[in-house]
Amino acid sequence: PMSGLRWRGSSARERRCDVLVVGAGISGLAAARALRQAGVEDIAVLELEDRFGGNSRGHEMHGLRCPLGAHYLPLPGRYAGDIQDWLVGLGLARRTAAGLRWDERQLCASPQERLFIHGHWQEGLLPAVPRDSPTQAQYRRLADAINGAGRALGFALPTHRLPWTAGHAALDAMPFTQWLHEQGITDPLLLTYLDYCCRDDYGAGSAVVSAWAGVHYFACRHGFHAPGDAEDVAEPVLTWPDGNAPLAAALRAPLGERVLPGRAVWRIDEGVHGVEAWAFVDEGAGAATGGVEHWTARQVVLAVPLFIAAHVLRAPPAPLAEVARMQRHAPWVVANLRLDALPLDRVGMPLSWDNVIHGSPSLGYVDARHQSLAPPVGEQLFTAYWAYPDTERRSLLTMSWQDATQRFLDDLHVVHPDLGERLQAVDLVRHGHAMAIPTPGLRGSAALAAVPGCAARLHFAHADLAGYSVFEEAFTLGGDAGRRAAAALAARA
Repeated sequence: PMSGLRWRGSSARERRCDVLVVGAGISGLAAARALRQAGVEDIAVLELEDRFGGNSRGHEMHGLRCPLGAHYLPLPGRYAGDIQDWLVGLGLARRTAAGLRWDERQLCASPQERLFIHGHWQEGLLPAVPRDSPTQAQYRRLADAINGAGRALGFALPTHRLPWTAGHAALDAMPFTQWLHEQGITDPLLLTYLDYCCRDDYGAGSAVVSAWAGVHYFACRHGFHAPGDAEDVAEPVLTWPDGNAPLAAALRAPLGERVLPGRAVWRIDEGVHGVEAWAFVDEGAGAATGGVEHWTARQVVLAVPLFIAAHVLRAPPAPLAEVARMQRHAPWVVANLRLDALPLDRVGMPLSWDNVIHGSPSLGYVDARHQSLAPPVGEQLFTAYWAYPDTERRSLLTMSWQDATQRFLDDLHVVHPDLGERLQAVDLVRHGHAMAIPTPGLRGSAALAAVPGCAARLHFAHADLAGYSVFEEAFTLGGDAGRRAAAALAARA
């Protein structure tokens, strides 16, 4: 944050570039990458924080790496060819006659997931039940509904890679819970699991997100499959001790001094011959000096949440202003807990990478050292996640670190009763607007669809444009914006 900001006089230092990118999260870094691929080198990337990466930032505690936000990347599918190509270029995969072959060292080590339910840990996050139980029948009913919708409508990740149809719009018009009720899905175990899935990916529960978002969660990847069915195979993910931070670093590295941290852009003005931007500079965030910078650019990529873009633009286009009013964002807390040793654990499945408590208001925790494959002795590090309702953003802002820590300890006490005794240090990060919530009507709104083309010299690049927040959307939408900016630059040359 800009806590060390100090104003030094009224004059602003003049800066110029061909393309100014505002925001060094995944979308901003991907936009800068696309610009350079198009031959545009005169780029500046302004970042509010002292570190790049946005929701994919990493951290270190006592020599132990850990995530501050997103902690994995699903293996990109057929609609994410640009991400596949990039990962192949990084050496994380290679192309063979049989398809992509992933570097096993980068895939999540086993055991991958476990769920605490009925007093013990079980493998996987979907509650295990007898094959002839009513719950298993509900699993199969949901599988038929999800997979049928996937075949009939088509779902892609990134979502813009397939056409938006009337069928998608019908799903987008209702809450996920309504659609589930219409499908006859009533089992409490299954409904609790689905609510967790929505909170985990979207920051809000199944009663808040749209039916399109609920179906998309499964259909854009590998569908939904009942436990024990032939297709029920756990899909590996790419992950590292510090989450997606290595991916952000790989995007950042080629940009060199083009990335400028500690810049709080507060106004952007699109003119006939260019774009002007003003930024406060925080001398404590890696900048040489504080004060104010006045930037002049031929094109600007706004890789920030859409409500921020609407706030900083002197004259926000009408579609952007409308989306900014309707879009909601989930606040999150990430707690990295440094322990002197592994805590006591309940019976069942051993410590896994992802550990979730059935019915908990939190999202469980990740074992940040899981990928190290080192013996579980000595200091350990758990990364716990909690998504709050957006109506509680103000209380989260005023919550003390002691109270926030106690919430995590109370939540995890049922599975680790001595966690408080093991705790040596805690690092807490509040993400006030961490994830766009795909509420009913958002993804299919005409205003959201109009934002990318609503200005001549401004190009919007953020996962908000997809209606929800994941790495794949940010990367692709950032790349698209960078290519649009490069094309506009060439057209005006």
